[in-house]
Amino acid sequence: MAILQRFLLASVFVSCLVATCYGGVSFKSLHPTLTVTATHKEGVLKAGLDNITVTWALDPSAPAGTDASYKTIKVKLCYAPVSQVDRGWRKTKDDLTKDKTCSHKIVAKPYIAGGAVATATWTVQRDVPTAKYFVRAYAHNASDMEVAYGQTTSTEKKTNLFDIEAVTGRHVSLDIASICFSAFSVVSLFGFFFLERRKTRIAEAK
Repeated sequence: MAILQRFLLASVFVSCLVATCYGGVSFKSLHPTLTVTATHKEGVLKAGLDNITVTWALDPSAPAGTDASYKTIKVKLCYAPVSQVDRGWRKTKDDLTKDKTCSHKIVAKPYIAGGAVATATWTVQRDVPTAKYFVRAYAHNASDMEVAYGQTTSTEKKTNLFDIEAVTGRHVSLDIASICFSAFSVVSLFGFFFLERRKTRIAEAK
């Protein structure tokens, strides 16, 4: 009996150890110490065409030494709650290894110590689906673990949202080629009809 109890205790300990080693960082444990802004054209952005310029820096109100462990900033495009409804593959989870809110990488850059402002311009990728979005930046430590964040929207993720429209699958050059082909087909049909009528008249004249 004592051996069984020890075995069970050892199993629990190993399970906890594995969960600790492989579990992700909790988003709730992070402090919003970064200020992040995103600028882009007015209206709906087109995937594959339009750009987003993201700027980030340490919040000036953060205590001295706050960014001592910051090594890398990773900026991501994130789904707004309204575009996550009934879409499990975009679901928000507190464990960042399982979170699907920010599925699109924008850029990763070394952190500039001292809170200097950094900027990156990103062209919306062609595989980005139609949805409402915001931008979030994570500060990572030397172990590549998230230690802080900042985002362009409010805590409730309801302000400063923007729309992106996905690629429809058709290209302007294809549309032009289709029109030209259709026009050629019509002209060819009329030409064939004209030649047949001419042959008939020649035959009748003989």
